[in-house]
Amino acid sequence: MSAPNNRTLTILPEEEEVLRADLLSPDQLSAASYIDSTIHGDMQRVLPLLPEGFADLIILDPPYNLNKRFGAMPFRARALNLYAEYVAQWLPQVVRLLSPHGSLYLCGDWRSTSVLQQTLSQHLTILNRITWQREKGRGTARNWKNCLEDIWFAVRDANNYTFNASAVKILRHVRAPYRNGSEPRGWQTQPTGQRTRLTYASNLWDDITVPFWSMPENTKHPTQKPEKLLARLILASSNEGDTVFDPFLGSGTTSVVAKKLGRHFVGIEQDETYALLAAKRLRRCDTDKHIQGYQDGIFYERNMGKA
Repeated sequence: MSAPNNRTLTILPEEEEVLRADLLSPDQLSAASYIDSTIHGDMQRVLPLLPEGFADLIILDPPYNLNKRFGAMPFRARALNLYAEYVAQWLPQVVRLLSPHGSLYLCGDWRSTSVLQQTLSQHLTILNRITWQREKGRGTARNWKNCLEDIWFAVRDANNYTFNASAVKILRHVRAPYRNGSEPRGWQTQPTGQRTRLTYASNLWDDITVPFWSMPENTKHPTQKPEKLLARLILASSNEGDTVFDPFLGSGTTSVVAKKLGRHFVGIEQDETYALLAAKRLRRCDTDKHIQGYQDGIFYERNMGKA
């Protein structure tokens, strides 16, 4: 039995057929619009069916080089050279779909990040590496606790790409409130009495909360990314009306956040349960556009009452 406040999203048997109607199969792509759709099928079969350069922003969260089960599909850790071969199988096909002035983000962990950097640099210009703190993680007596992940930021044209720095500012606590005489220097006092400063986002993110059972965005997907994290990527590297593509959609976070923020979306997911979760979440965000930790154009630190 679930805890009373457990808000983890599940699919009820009576919902399956209704939600299944929201999904596209690869066979339907020639006759149906793929924009604002969740495509249920094998990614490597679907990618050649999509038109070149349609995506303004691509977000990739592939299986990390770990033993992990995604629904009925296991992924097995392998030697780094074999993992590099795995990434090289699909990455050029994904890059083909990126618009001439588009951006791409590629997620990984410390085991695979060198492979991802080397492989990605063969196709696009890498501009930065974001490291974000995943506050969950198992401790160990013989190593450092692993609580960080990387996101590689790359573009097709290093002289012409979208980056909205002002759209992803973070409201932070001020620990040393300097003044010019009696006036605050670069900070303000909130109605709560907190002293805060609105700052540009760096490539080190320590304000992200991983979804857990009491959050309405939570699903049973084993590697679900937070909506707040996707919101920062999407706001920074796309504009309203742009198309955001995620070929490893999972339970739908990229598409859901894109829709909440006024972007078009396309996602591919092979596991039907996760694809149905994505469909259910997309329906819900028709009436609920809240993103935990983001409100009124501002990202909030954890424990500031809005995160």
